[in-house]
Amino acid sequence: MHKPLIGLTPYHDTDNDDIKMRPGYLRALKEAGAIPVVLPLEASPEDLKQLADTMNGFLFTGGPDVHPFLFGEETQAHCGNVSAARDQFELQLLPLVMERKKPILGICRGIQVLNIGLGGTIWQDINSQVASEFPIAHSQPFDYSVPSHTVRVAPGSRLSQIAGNDSLKVNSMHHQAIREVGRDLVVTATAPDGLAEAVEMPSYPFFMAVQWHPEYLREKDAAAAKLFQAFVGACNRRK
Repeated sequence: MHKPLIGLTPYHDTDNDDIKMRPGYLRALKEAGAIPVVLPLEASPEDLKQLADTMNGFLFTGGPDVHPFLFGEETQAHCGNVSAARDQFELQLLPLVMERKKPILGICRGIQVLNIGLGGTIWQDINSQVASEFPIAHSQPFDYSVPSHTVRVAPGSRLSQIAGNDSLKVNSMHHQAIREVGRDLVVTATAPDGLAEAVEMPSYPFFMAVQWHPEYLREKDAAAAKLFQAFVGACNRRK
């Protein structure tokens, strides 16, 4: 039996111009029955088309901030480092993947860049831009394998069907979040402070993105493991 090939967008260490990949993503996909493939950051338009044709699905991974110019804003004082090469790579890849209706999963930065690619915007820095009576620790102070806050899941959503619950305990390691939702996307989970924590595209075969990192939770949390299983299952159907 041939396993599905899933392309992962790479982490770009701009200080050393290195390409990296956290092993949790690779292990989560392997455990769910896929072969993970780290994509090349430098790819010609022809290469991108071939990758979009060849891979059975795509995981847009976590990483640095997206450049504010890409969603029509000046750089806010608390914005972090960016990778222009990665921004360009992912935003060129996305429409090619969507044209082919390949399954898409986004994690952390992934939910943000997918939202931006579909015309949405993000908060450049939650702490300085979003007022809250009880500031949630969106950048948690302890190990990523330990959840730090809950999210409320929209009933009837794909995430609800996968998780089998309307409330999830998630980890959190981000200082940016969705502000205006991109076209055709629906928010399907929110944090206690109202920030978007997951989106889906109901009109697309499989398009899901979450703000937390389920790859760190999958060993102890069934819902996190089921998310990767559902994604890989969708990729299996696209072989």
